[in-house]
Amino acid sequence: MYTPRFNQVSDRSILIEAMKAYAFAILFGPLNSTDNAAAPHHATHLPLIVKDEGPHGLLEGHFAKANTHWQSLANRETLVVFPGPHSYVSPSLYAEELSVPTWNYVTIHAYGTLELIEDDAGKDALLSGLIQANEPAYAEQWRSLPDGFRRSMLGGIVGFRIPIARIEGKFKISQNRPESDRRAVYAAHAAGSPDQQQLAAWMKRLIEW
Repeated sequence: MYTPRFNQVSDRSILIEAMKAYAFAILFGPLNSTDNAAAPHHATHLPLIVKDEGPHGLLEGHFAKANTHWQSLANRETLVVFPGPHSYVSPSLYAEELSVPTWNYVTIHAYGTLELIEDDAGKDALLSGLIQANEPAYAEQWRSLPDGFRRSMLGGIVGFRIPIARIEGKFKISQNRPESDRRAVYAAHAAGSPDQQQLAAWMKRLIEW
């Protein structure tokens, strides 16, 4: 990913935090098992569990078994994109009249080899992790469902884990602008939409004023 130096974020704790916050991610890779680099690529949108393990973190999730993308991604490097908040930035916020609009955003690209989890116990553990992350109160109901129904649900998915081998964080939050411009963008975003407010929070944390 093209990332100017001033937009790069490499702090491990910040990247883990951001991936957890924006965990509805996109997995990219070919739709067939050939090694042809020119083969068309495919994208699958999935909620992931981000674990603070290994040098850059560990990702876990599952595909619907009917989505054959898992077959071609198995045991090969996979790009996982975590899209974060984004927002238009008006040139009216800048002191210099000779300015143009831009777009601020946060995104993380993580790379690692996708390992399948196909046994029921492993898949059940994955689902438990997703439930715990999104609706802990549902865990008791999931456990109380009939065994046959739960097994049928587990049979309809294929789990996976991706130990992150390489990671890129891009936080484009007006770092390259003069302080007066940054303050104007921050004030506008802090009073704006949910996405803008998240960007303002990252500006407050990551920019030296």
